Amino acid sequence: MDTVTPGLFWAHLIEWGTVHLPLQHKWTVPHLASLEFTIPENSPKLRADARQNRDAILGAATRALAESGQISMNAIAQRAGVGNATLHRNFPTIEALTLAVYQHEVDSVAASASEYLAEHTADAALRLWIDRLARYAMTKRGLADALQAAAYSSDAHFAEVYNQIAGALTLLLNAAIEQGTVRAGTDPHDVLLALAGLWQMNPDSDWQQQARTLGAIVLRGIRD
Repeated sequence: MDTVTPGLFWAHLIEWGTVHLPLQHKWTVPHLASLEFTIPENSPKLRADARQNRDAILGAATRALAESGQISMNAIAQRAGVGNATLHRNFPTIEALTLAVYQHEVDSVAASASEYLAEHTADAALRLWIDRLARYAMTKRGLADALQAAAYSSDAHFAEVYNQIAGALTLLLNAAIEQGTVRAGTDPHDVLLALAGLWQMNPDSDWQQQARTLGAIVLRGIRD
């Protein structure tokens, strides 16, 4: 439980959206000056409001990405009916928001590594996985830019996504090393860096052939 002064209490209410006051005016409540209010740390209403705001943001972003790959934080905030501060508190960048929208796709790409290994040789599984990574990056609007940001950012919001992709690649590389088709000691982070060209492809071009060519170049470079 947190004990706060009246001024801080009203500030909390304004931030939570419970009270809406013209912020250009100074509001005072003289007869409450000596009182204190106790606010539960894990208020059910606060948690529900936070979830509602997050769901509204994700819904607005999903619809916007379906319409166009070009979206802005201001437009998403307006569309979701939340303030910019609320939006940035949940998703500090447009890339973080995009990754949240496409989290299911990222999960699917990561999980496909073990699925391919169960049905193919390690070498073939690695090729198929790179193709799938490229396909998702090109067919989901804004995902390529978000994945590129995840690859180069140390922000905690991107760490989980990057680790998912790197973990899947590590599984594939270890299997290929054991099979003898990939050089021992190959670093998955180096391979992802080499594959960064996938995020630069134009989705309106012949990206499928470009992806296959890039994948083949990278695979030749790590052969044993």
